[in-house]
This record gives sequence, structure tokens and C-alpha cells, in this order.
Amino acid sequence: MKVAVGGPLKVAFRPWVEGLENVPAEGAAILASNHLSFSDSFFLPAVLDRKVTFIAKAEYFTTPGVKGRLTAAFFKGVGQLPVDRSGARGAGEAAIKSGMDVLERGELFGIYPEGTRSPDGRLYRGKPGGLARVALATGAPVLPVAMIDTEKIQPPGKVMPKLMRPGIRIGKPLDFSRYQGMEHDRFVLRAVTDEVMYEIMKLSGQEYVDMYATAMKRQLADAVKAEKEAEKAAKAALARAEKEQAAKEKAEREQAEREQAEKDQTEQRRTGP
Repeated sequence: MKVAVGGPLKVAFRPWVEGLENVPAEGAAILASNHLSFSDSFFLPAVLDRKVTFIAKAEYFTTPGVKGRLTAAFFKGVGQLPVDRSGARGAGEAAIKSGMDVLERGELFGIYPEGTRSPDGRLYRGKPGGLARVALATGAPVLPVAMIDTEKIQPPGKVMPKLMRPGIRIGKPLDFSRYQGMEHDRFVLRAVTDEVMYEIMKLSGQEYVDMYATAMKRQLADAVKAEKEAEKAAKAALARAEKEQAAKEKAEREQAEREQAEKDQTEQRRTGP
């Protein structure tokens, strides 16, 4: 994959990288990155000599149809780990355990603490369940990573990517060994996650939003739904108003015709045959 995909990506897009020396040449480490685009999982591994195993949403592995099977085969082929984001705790636990297995083998494990792509380019609150638990359970160092401008290359809904240079900044490793063995303490998990997100914010220069990206996506979806409903209601009100106006104009015409007919009859009786 590094030859077939990574090579052409580097030639075509020429991504710039800072902090490559922070990635260990061997041994376990966690790459915790912001998430701006579907292409993040391609550009980061492309600039590294080592393999990176990411957690990927379960939909990439379960979508039906030919396209779905090809997508699933691709993600399985590059060693990605499915995670169920719908609330199925068992699937989420299995993904975390798989991430621990990756680190115990001395490999690189990639994770997006926001849990989903940013809906507007800002940095959102990290979810503490995956990143912090894996880091504390394994003792692996956490490298904060900032993807720069990848959302401009292929925004959601766009098929053809735009040729431009994305950037990648890799920060110095963060050591959380002082919390080891406390992976079930929710306050510790939150503290670890917030520290990582703060480092990502410094590297990326993004505006930070203290809410989950999934919540913002729901708000945006609700706003779009409300706007469509308001537009539908406005059209219905306009249609009713036009119908009422048409009925009023018809009644006025009919009244005018009756009055004219009565006037004509009165005139005929007055003048005679």
C-alpha cells in the first residue's frame, strides 16, 4: 500500500511534514490526530516509513453492495480496525482491545480522539474512552498529530480531490506513565484526553470547541431539518394564501357579475322592450 498508494500520493500532493523525528524508529506509540478529511488516514501513513493501524468506523466494513465490499476489502487489507460508533459497547471494547494488541506487538496505533471528522474545520472535544484507556493500559507514548488543510483537498461530498499541498505536524511524545493503572478512572481519562487535545490545538492552530463533534453534527443536521421544515411550511402558507386570494377574487368577480346582471335587468324593465 505504501508503494501503490503512498508513493503516488506523495508525488501528486507533495505533503509537507514537521516533527518526523518524533516518531520512534521502532517500538509502540500512539498517533493521536485531529480529523479533517477521509484522506487523513492516507496522508499520515504515506509520510511514515512504519505501518500505522487506525481505528475506522464500522460502516466501512459493513456497507452492502459492490462498493461496500470493495471498501471493506481495502480497509481490511491495510489492517484497519472497525469500531461501532452507534453505542454497541461490545464492538467498541473489541476495537480498544485490538488497539492494545497492536501496541503490544510494538507497532504504531493511530486514533482520532474526536471520534469523527470535524464538520467545520474546528477542533472538537476529544472522547476519553479510546485514546486514554489504550494509552494508560499499555504505557505507550502518545504523539499529538495535526493534519493541515486536508479538508480542502476533498471536502465531504466531493469525488474529485483538489491538487494542493496538505501539511502534517507531529508533536513530541507525551508520557502518561504517572497515570498507569488508572484507565478506569473517568477523571483521569478526561485529563489525559484534554492534555492531548490541547497539544493538537497548538500544532494545528484550529479554534477549539468544547463540545463533541458528533453533537455539533446533530445540531447542524437538526438546523438543516428545521430550515427545510420552515421552507416547507412557508411554501404551504404561500399556497394557502394564493388559494384564498384566488377564491376571494373569484367571489368578487361572481358578485360583480350578479350586480351587473341585476343592473341590466333593472335597466330593461325601465326602458321596456
